[in-house]
Amino acid sequence: MSSRSAGQAAGSSYRPHLETAPRTPVRRFLLTVDGVTIDAAYDPGTGASGDLAFIVAHGFTGDLDRPHVCRAAGILARHAPVVTFSFRGHGASGGRSTVGDREVHDLAAAVAWARELGHARVATVGFSMGGSVVLRHAAIYGETAEAGRRQGRQQGQEHEGRTDAHTDAVVSVSAPARWYYRGTAPMRRLHWLVTQPVGRIVGRYGLRTRIHHREWDPVPASPVESVPLIAPTPLLIVHGDQDGYFPVDHPRMLAAASGGHAELWLEHGMGHAENAADDALLARIGDWAVAHAG
Repeated sequence: MSSRSAGQAAGSSYRPHLETAPRTPVRRFLLTVDGVTIDAAYDPGTGASGDLAFIVAHGFTGDLDRPHVCRAAGILARHAPVVTFSFRGHGASGGRSTVGDREVHDLAAAVAWARELGHARVATVGFSMGGSVVLRHAAIYGETAEAGRRQGRQQGQEHEGRTDAHTDAVVSVSAPARWYYRGTAPMRRLHWLVTQPVGRIVGRYGLRTRIHHREWDPVPASPVESVPLIAPTPLLIVHGDQDGYFPVDHPRMLAAASGGHAELWLEHGMGHAENAADDALLARIGDWAVAHAG
């Protein structure tokens, strides 16, 4: 857990092949641009992907040690090295969860670390909350997404001129299209967990997730507002037709917002996020990212 590496991941300019990628797993704390420590791990994988690395962004109440996150990362590691991390407020990371707002900085720190380790190409793969974060991150940090950077600055999410945190391909799995959705019972329970003091206690001690008590101010751009700013970065939207949290109008809205740029996979019989994504689907996602990430 080197302070040198944490500082580099937080603020260095992109220098390809700064280091030789490790051949054994590495675990390290990274520092975000807003000063939060993020627990992260690097798996060199078993796939021959050249200079590509995956960054896995878990769902709400997950962390990098959860079995469903480890399984997803393990399948992707057959294609290329993988960086996993715990969002703020989750697991051993610092801070408190803002449920998809400031988490873009956590993902940016993980992407920057992968580039420090010598990976010239990066594909971000997010699930549920993480799926919304990879969309917003690509819009704000994208190499060509100047409108997204302006949007991020207006919302207090300055990326401090970083050129090392952009992604080369984006995969969003089981993501919401819009904020404050309460149209399903699971989402009504989630809103109680996030907005009520008793709910946040349950989150902290029952789900190992520390949730910030403040409401969003300002409200961040929604996933569907972010999608048009991602092009020309390749974008894949994956969603199950049996998702109990977000019905299929969410992925269809996201795909429509891309203006034909995004690829949409509606998976028959699939439920929600990492737990519902079987090994075959994760392998297909890996294949897609290898083919599209530059």
